[in-house]
Amino acid sequence: MIDDPFISVLLAPILISQGIYTRRSTLQLPEANGARTGFDGVGEPMSLLIIGDSAAAGVGVEHQNQALAGQLVSKLASDYSVSWRLEAQTGLKTSDVVQMLEETKPCKSDVVVVSLGVNDVTSIVRLNEWLLLQKKLCSLLVSKFEAKLVLLSYIPPMERFPSLPQPLRWYLGRRSRFFNLALVKQVGGCSGLEYLDVNFPEEGDFIAEDGFHPSGLAYDLWSERIVKEIRLKL
Repeated sequence: MIDDPFISVLLAPILISQGIYTRRSTLQLPEANGARTGFDGVGEPMSLLIIGDSAAAGVGVEHQNQALAGQLVSKLASDYSVSWRLEAQTGLKTSDVVQMLEETKPCKSDVVVVSLGVNDVTSIVRLNEWLLLQKKLCSLLVSKFEAKLVLLSYIPPMERFPSLPQPLRWYLGRRSRFFNLALVKQVGGCSGLEYLDVNFPEEGDFIAEDGFHPSGLAYDLWSERIVKEIRLKL
């Protein structure tokens, strides 16, 4: 079980101390600079919304052109006239984004790309609670924002994050795996919802210097995978 009380209680003192140490010692990178809204491209009109956490905000690269939003818009611009917007911030959990969307005026978004889950995994959010929040999030995007396609990006394999010490790395990797598997099951069969497994290595040139966030190369692969899915589904 993902919320095995025996494991949690047994490892709690170590996990808490390692978590505090990691937050204090890990290099804190800023969000990418650059525009967070704009228009680009030629062809069929498309409204695009990217929402989420620090990865969506482009932490790990200097400019949004190198980040997920910039690379995604650049790739789509050859086939679509893209009206795009980025709503992302370091530290956001699914509950934070749900609240943000509830308080935001409706704005039609044909495609929504979601990057959430890492901060839920590292917090005390339980799996069942997270799944309910994900369901509420997707419902808001479809009903209020008229999304035709919602792409839920996988939670990266945290057991491969070099900045995390053991056993914290193992524990968070275990949680991220269970969260991903449960989300795949929940999304399955839901029209307009797709789970996106990118499968790039969390090491070497694919990870930023903080040992935690994607590099420009990883953002490139991530955006390429999204573009393929958009062209397939729309």
